[in-house]
Amino acid sequence: MPETFQRSRPRAIFDGLLGITGAVVLFAMMMLTFTDVVLRYLFNAPLRGAFEVTELMLVVLIFSGLPLVSRDDKHVCTDLIDNFLGKRTRQWLGTVIHLIVSVVLLGVTWLIWLKAGTMTRTGDTTATLHIPVYPFVYLMCFLILVTAIIHAMKALRGELGEGGGGNI
Repeated sequence: MPETFQRSRPRAIFDGLLGITGAVVLFAMMMLTFTDVVLRYLFNAPLRGAFEVTELMLVVLIFSGLPLVSRDDKHVCTDLIDNFLGKRTRQWLGTVIHLIVSVVLLGVTWLIWLKAGTMTRTGDTTATLHIPVYPFVYLMCFLILVTAIIHAMKALRGELGEGGGGNI
């Protein structure tokens, strides 16, 4: 059965939401950049704040893709030592790696949560358009947490990685 039919309904909704968000944001970034370039070079009138809006959209794009990439094992990886290890060793090593990644991401989540709290209290905004930054930082925090949970679940299930090879 194709993978799309094997997903649970909440997982399919979450995947769709992240995928559509990424696609819409990427298209919006492209249109904003195109418009800014046309206005800048043809009319000598760049869009005010285009760069900072692009930066904020980039945050949404990157972090909305992170859980999807982690869940589907689409990270860049290499299999330099896979041929020298047995399946049980690869599985054990894969579990350890997923646990380490999960713990590191939980630590990063905590640090970003603290930073978001500071930004909320101090009222940090972008320089030109004065857009509050803290909602984007909280979004980063949430999506990194989701990614940490994905890696923890992979560790508990003893997943090896793409194709079952481990990619260690």
